[in-house]
Amino acid sequence: MIRKTRLFTPGPTPLLPAAQFAMAAADIHHRTPEFRALFTKVLSQLKDFVGTSNDVILLSSSGSGAMEAAVSNLTSPGDRVLVVTAGKFGERWVGLGKAFGCHVDVVSAPYGQTVSLDEVKAALKPDTTAVFVQATESSTGVRHDVKGIAELLKAEKSGALLIVDAITGLGTTHLDMDAWGVDVLIGGSQKAVMMPPGLSYLAVSQRAWDRMETSKNPRYYFDLRKERKNAAKGESAYTPPVSLIAALGASLDYIAGQADGDLKAGRTKLVDNAETCAAMTRAAAEALGLKLFAPKGYEAAAATAILPPEGVDSGVIVKGLKSKFAAIVTDGQGEMKGSLFRIAHIGFFDYLDTIAIIGALEQVAVAAKLPLPALEFGKGLIAAQKVFAERVK
Repeated sequence: MIRKTRLFTPGPTPLLPAAQFAMAAADIHHRTPEFRALFTKVLSQLKDFVGTSNDVILLSSSGSGAMEAAVSNLTSPGDRVLVVTAGKFGERWVGLGKAFGCHVDVVSAPYGQTVSLDEVKAALKPDTTAVFVQATESSTGVRHDVKGIAELLKAEKSGALLIVDAITGLGTTHLDMDAWGVDVLIGGSQKAVMMPPGLSYLAVSQRAWDRMETSKNPRYYFDLRKERKNAAKGESAYTPPVSLIAALGASLDYIAGQADGDLKAGRTKLVDNAETCAAMTRAAAEALGLKLFAPKGYEAAAATAILPPEGVDSGVIVKGLKSKFAAIVTDGQGEMKGSLFRIAHIGFFDYLDTIAIIGALEQVAVAAKLPLPALEFGKGLIAAQKVFAERVK
């Protein structure tokens, strides 16, 4: 059989053909009227994609660069900050806070869980200057209650800024930055916008811009004030990846095209698509007798984390999908390696992709003789088909 490599990973995600074509044709200099027009258009589109009236800044980096920029621009050595963590990327916030000399309070939950608002409230101090959290923890497939945390900060009359890593949340979760009162929302190019790694972006509230004027941590390349000043002229502070910016413009055009040119409506459709693919996958896994890692009601749509049968290393499934079907899914990260596998739904995935990976999972499970009492060809596919029929009329 011919094997066609397919990514089912939460980043990098499958590339949009229109973005690839735009990259190939992006032979323009970055200090020209042509590029300024492109850059200005993309920054405007990003506001609609994020869903904010705030300025959005583009950086030439992976999402971790934007996370670092948020810490370095908004904190000073000795500041007390609070990190909500329940996975690998929450731990990254902890590391960044410590690297920039902050006093880091941590409210944590075991991998596969989320924290309660009561725990966040108990950890919040009068001198907490910032709260850092993921919208979705892609290492575990869990969604955090960003809206609830934002409402808690308002209710407590806290002066803390709320900084959200939405790198896998954007395009898979309905977020309302302005209405909820999120101060910084971070995204990355290799996720829902269906293009290669190399760009990150931050939507920044006025409260956060004001904080930058008094924060004392060093910053140079990631000075967001400098980028904002240059963006107002249609330029970046330093040499930008022109081809990636062209690809981003093509991707945002594509998303808008899914809703007759309305990018806001296209964003909603993109989220709904991820939610449907995720629901299909969860139903299929449970029909086959597999257990989900995330608690009910907090499952992320960016990726579904699935536990292998007891006594089975998840690498058996990960390697089986790759060797038999060239389908790339991800194993657990850090302490969860060998204990779960993750199937992504973020970006350029659709119904047919989802049906394909479920069918492949059934084949691998049967071939590996996984100890699942409910294991039978078609059980997962039937469950997924029913979910699709119910959700998409």
